[in-house]
Amino acid sequence: MPSTDERSEGKEGMRLNMKPIETKQEYSDYVDKKSPNSPILKNCFNAFWVGGLICTIGQIIMDFCKYKGMDETGASTVVSITLIAISAILTGLNIFNKIGKFAGAGSLIPITGFANSIVSPAIEYKSEGYVMGVGGKMFTVAGPVLVYGISASVIIGIIAVLFA
Repeated sequence: MPSTDERSEGKEGMRLNMKPIETKQEYSDYVDKKSPNSPILKNCFNAFWVGGLICTIGQIIMDFCKYKGMDETGASTVVSITLIAISAILTGLNIFNKIGKFAGAGSLIPITGFANSIVSPAIEYKSEGYVMGVGGKMFTVAGPVLVYGISASVIIGIIAVLFA
């Protein structure tokens, strides 16, 4: 029979007869052994080129709108709405999550990440109903961003009016 000092792995990778981890160094060694190393350079490269591709698509839409005679403000609005719609559709089809796992922050930093943060909880909590599920959970991630963004805009607007 193994002693309590021995550490052995069970059928499904569970540790049986394990000695408790007593020091920070033992815990750190255990975490290093069990955690996979992240390829940081590869992840940064993927985030860079996917984020750049999303921004390039936005720029192509912007140039097309300007070519068709839209002003700068109208073209910017069309770009934002189009990228949000594409992101929402891709999230609904479970494609955006795969892009996010591959590109990391490269897909989340542009406006597409905002759309994903609203649509994902809405899809996840749909089974709880449209009011308490979709309506209640849709802004769990994006809600604080909206609150602080709108609050900062109001404060900056007030300061601009007072000092203008």
